[in-house]
Amino acid sequence: MPLLAVEELSVAFDTEDGAVTVLDRVGFHLEAGETLGLVGESGCGKSVTALAVMGLLPKPAGRVIGGRVVFAGQDLIDAPAEQLRRIRGNRISMIFQEPMTALNPVQRIGRQLAESITLHEPAATAAVTRRSLALLEQVGIPAAEQRLSEYPHQLSGGMRQRVMIAMALASSPDVLIADEPTTALDVTIQAQILEVLRTLQRDTGMAVLFITHDLGVIAELCSRVVVMYAGRVAEQAPVEPLFRAPRHPYTRGLLASIPRLQDEPKTHLTTIPGTVPAIGELPPGCRFANRCPLAQALCSERTPMLETLDANRTVACHRWREAVAS
Repeated sequence: MPLLAVEELSVAFDTEDGAVTVLDRVGFHLEAGETLGLVGESGCGKSVTALAVMGLLPKPAGRVIGGRVVFAGQDLIDAPAEQLRRIRGNRISMIFQEPMTALNPVQRIGRQLAESITLHEPAATAAVTRRSLALLEQVGIPAAEQRLSEYPHQLSGGMRQRVMIAMALASSPDVLIADEPTTALDVTIQAQILEVLRTLQRDTGMAVLFITHDLGVIAELCSRVVVMYAGRVAEQAPVEPLFRAPRHPYTRGLLASIPRLQDEPKTHLTTIPGTVPAIGELPPGCRFANRCPLAQALCSERTPMLETLDANRTVACHRWREAVAS
């Protein structure tokens, strides 16, 4: 049994034009100690998936309308509020995308860390301070004792993100959900944050669900990857086979758009034409059909189901065989 299993998860949001399904039967699993990548363009449903897993969908507009999220044998969707609070932040933690908005700007770093530590396990002040210092040192923050008395605006972007990681690790979680934790950082700091996460995972054995739009980060950090598009899973596979031989036309387009040093000089970078459909304008059939070079009439009429290619690989495409041959 996997540590975390998302099964046929569907999420809807209420809009002025009625309810819109933004996640459509999303499914994947996460094994203990594994790093799973969740990748796709902005607006494809990655962050909504994470919020649904954590039980943090904005209420009352957002709600789960189908499927299950099973953690260690427990279904979190139907779990009582008190049980979910014991799990969230304790056994499953999350690093949010923008640390400047996730951290409280009027509270010192030490106060916010202490709250994360004592929320699930009350302790004496001295013990909390020692634990706070240890967490900051664990994530590589220099002069940790000084940082405890500082406010978020006094730290750099990289340091704020390290504080967010420290807060997420306060209860030694079994699962860490990292929602694009390096997006707003420069390349050097991004590499440092990835190394921190890699080291922490090796030392603690936690499982990581890493959400990003950067396939380079996926290749560096993850063992398996789930490719999402417009609220649906397009393809799942171990990282190396997916990069070597992508099956879905969308995955092929993403990989083709990555600049490579060995390529011949080009006038323009390779792109996928068009954009992800808006939330209220999701088309019938395959949601990638209007951007796909292999699309036929069938693609706009019938939704492709996830097809199992082998024990570790699935793809949702009517014409994946033609995509491989092209």
